[in-house]
Amino acid sequence: MGKILRTKKLTTLSELLIVVVLLGGILGAVYYFAPGLRVGEAKTLDELNVDKNEVNNVITSAKLPLPSTSTSSDVKNKPLVRIAAYAWNAQSGIIVANGGPKTTKGSLMEQNGVNLEIIRQDWLSELRNMQMKFVEEFDRGEEYPDADKSAFAIIMMGDGAPFYISTMQQALDDKFGKDKYHVQVVGAVGISYGEDKLIGPPSWKVDPKSMKGALISTVLGDGDWVTALNYAFANGLKVNPDSNTYDPEAVNFYPSQDDDYIKSAEELIKSQKSGWTVPLKEVKNGKLTGKTINKKIDGCATWTPGDKMVFDALSGFTDVASTKEFNNQMATTVIAVKEWSTQHPQIVSNILKSALTASNQMKQYDEWQVRASEAVADTYDLESAKYWYDMFKGQKGSKNGIDYNMGGSRVFNYSDVMQYYGITDGTNRYKAVYNQVSTYLKELNPFGFNESVKRIVPYDEAVNLYFIKNINDIESGTAYKADYTKEASEVMASGEWNISFDTGSANISASSQSTLETIYNLLIQAEDTKLSLEGHTDNTGSSEANYDLSQRRAQAVVNFLRTKGIPQSRFQNVIGKGEDEPVENNSTNSGRAKNRRVVIVLLK
Repeated sequence: MGKILRTKKLTTLSELLIVVVLLGGILGAVYYFAPGLRVGEAKTLDELNVDKNEVNNVITSAKLPLPSTSTSSDVKNKPLVRIAAYAWNAQSGIIVANGGPKTTKGSLMEQNGVNLEIIRQDWLSELRNMQMKFVEEFDRGEEYPDADKSAFAIIMMGDGAPFYISTMQQALDDKFGKDKYHVQVVGAVGISYGEDKLIGPPSWKVDPKSMKGALISTVLGDGDWVTALNYAFANGLKVNPDSNTYDPEAVNFYPSQDDDYIKSAEELIKSQKSGWTVPLKEVKNGKLTGKTINKKIDGCATWTPGDKMVFDALSGFTDVASTKEFNNQMATTVIAVKEWSTQHPQIVSNILKSALTASNQMKQYDEWQVRASEAVADTYDLESAKYWYDMFKGQKGSKNGIDYNMGGSRVFNYSDVMQYYGITDGTNRYKAVYNQVSTYLKELNPFGFNESVKRIVPYDEAVNLYFIKNINDIESGTAYKADYTKEASEVMASGEWNISFDTGSANISASSQSTLETIYNLLIQAEDTKLSLEGHTDNTGSSEANYDLSQRRAQAVVNFLRTKGIPQSRFQNVIGKGEDEPVENNSTNSGRAKNRRVVIVLLK
């Protein structure tokens, strides 16, 4: 998630620089498979990043007593532990499990012997500083570090974890020596389900190509920005890599003031209402034309409450794409100090157990959702309980005949988290997200990432599922299973993949292995979609032979995906279209290469 309604200001230049660097890491996260994001000519993405999986189980259980609002006296003599987190509705489960910012009487945390304080912190740099301060105290011999502004764990978006963990690991190595201390993902407690979104005119939704030439305000490098990129790339649009220039043939992004998502909404509103424009140097085919374009803001990528601000202030706008479609991208991920956690595994497991149990209560009983909204408002000291209650569920609106959606969050119960990490069904959804983003970072080297960080911490080192598996006496439920028996007709996204085959055959070249792995990683994040595959060739050879070759090549991709576990029932159509639908002129080598492709269409 991003930052909302900031009330704290950085006091030093160094803290500001930390924010820039950290955001820059995620900013580069999609460059390699989207070469149009590099400085130079805008290009289309070479992959499709979509997310349509429904990890949402309900375990039937008796209603539990609600936590009170009074601070617990039963755990006051137990060691105090702290978790720092953004103001984010998907954390409702862990917050109501605690009864509010501090453990309350009758809460699940109290029942499980945990004395927890949850601290709102909207600055990514401060989350890192709090965790570093905890390690400093722990290194000095404090078994339970409790200094102000220190935390043994933080909660952040799961897709940002590869950068956060890798940069944090480098900082820990530099300060304390190589591999003395580590931070690890220990679990997830929820997920964004619609609140992060791209807002624009309805035409962008009906005809994505109409986004060409648009200027979108956003915080470059975080989840909402990625959601906007995903939508553009999934629909074959080029993206301008340079926020100081304007490419009329691409989607352009404007970096919002102060890296603030509220500013993203305000900038769109100001531009649409007062005619405010941004002066940008025009670029075509990667070259400056010498012209300066004064461009209005056409849309924004933001989150709640930014979405509500836009829809209240403007007419003619809707949510174009959100984490409801890309809904495995942004799990509410707990990252803890490994060495402390392994010394106190029961505390970590009991925190997760309490959160997952409370989440399951929220899924079944409205009284628990109401109590959660009260605890969230108290913890964040922001908005009313009714606001958080309504926005958790997601709200629909209509203005001048145009429908729109606001908010939308989910919490994880035990069955959800076991499924999300592939423990129950063998499909590790988070590993696909983590590895995908790690590849982006490695190949793109954003802001000298590879020079400042010696290595990207691999998934198996970055994620420790022991603490989830260590949970006892909790309802496990049954894992959700996608239903592929019904025919799908609505196109969610369509992406073209240049997969290399041996000349005149359907044997996939070794050079395309990484592309196929990427396709697989993305498809398991979109489990509720059915698939249609189309094979295409250039015009070399006879038309009849090309029909057969394109069919066999599409089937070769299907066969690969089936070996990875994608079920046959998910493939609705596998079609060879031969040379009939070229995307480029077949008179050149480059044109023929682009025509030899496989199109994967996701249907819902």
